[in-house]
Amino acid sequence: MFKFILAVVGYFAFKSFWGAFLGFIIGSGIDNYQNLKKQFQAQGGGGGRQFSTEDLFNYYQQRSTSSNDVPTMLIALSAAVMKADGKVLKAELDYVKSFFAQQFGPQFNQQHLQTLKRFIDSGNIPLAQICQDIRVRMKPEVRVQLLHYLFGIAKADGDVADSEIRLIQQIADMMGVSKVDFESVKNMFHRNVDSDYKVLGIEQDATDEEVKKAYRKMAIKFHPDKVAQMGDEYQKGAKEKFQKIQESYEAIKKRRGMK
Repeated sequence: MFKFILAVVGYFAFKSFWGAFLGFIIGSGIDNYQNLKKQFQAQGGGGGRQFSTEDLFNYYQQRSTSSNDVPTMLIALSAAVMKADGKVLKAELDYVKSFFAQQFGPQFNQQHLQTLKRFIDSGNIPLAQICQDIRVRMKPEVRVQLLHYLFGIAKADGDVADSEIRLIQQIADMMGVSKVDFESVKNMFHRNVDSDYKVLGIEQDATDEEVKKAYRKMAIKFHPDKVAQMGDEYQKGAKEKFQKIQESYEAIKKRRGMK
């Protein structure tokens, strides 16, 4: 809220775009501080004492961005998606536990499950900060694969709710994932009449040649080798995504009679 107020103040004070931009940056800092403060309090931080900006910064660093604790960032996003439709189901929890057990092995323990519960119970998960960290730390293809995982959570109960789609789209935007890539992954889990085209990132009126070109582009862009350095669960998701791209292409070819 402050970022917009100070952007307006900055514009009228300096009569320029740069004044508005400066106000927006300052306001964003204030907003981030307020969000972290609420999160810190929700987790019982401070024990009733006064706490500083440094306390909040250290809290977020420990819980969300430590280079040794990437699971915590993913746990926070998992919790956000799990609670997006207003109910947290066992199927979703089992999906998350399976992913982390495969991805992080012995490093995933009861403490991480307790962290997941705290994020689920929290009323204010700092998604903007977490997504910004992921955007800086992770390559584009890994961020897209992360969307595949989040949609997997949403689909674990058999249906992807509109509220879950909206939240995952917000996360995708904050992580810098393109609209085409988001739509491609979404339509692998939430299908409609033109889902095969969306998976390939094109419209139904595309020419046969455009269909072939889009398939080749997607096949190269999302080949499992792109995330070969990641764990087994990322590899599994990448293979599933690659297979769905192939299935969509074959379905379009069959409908059109393409060779």
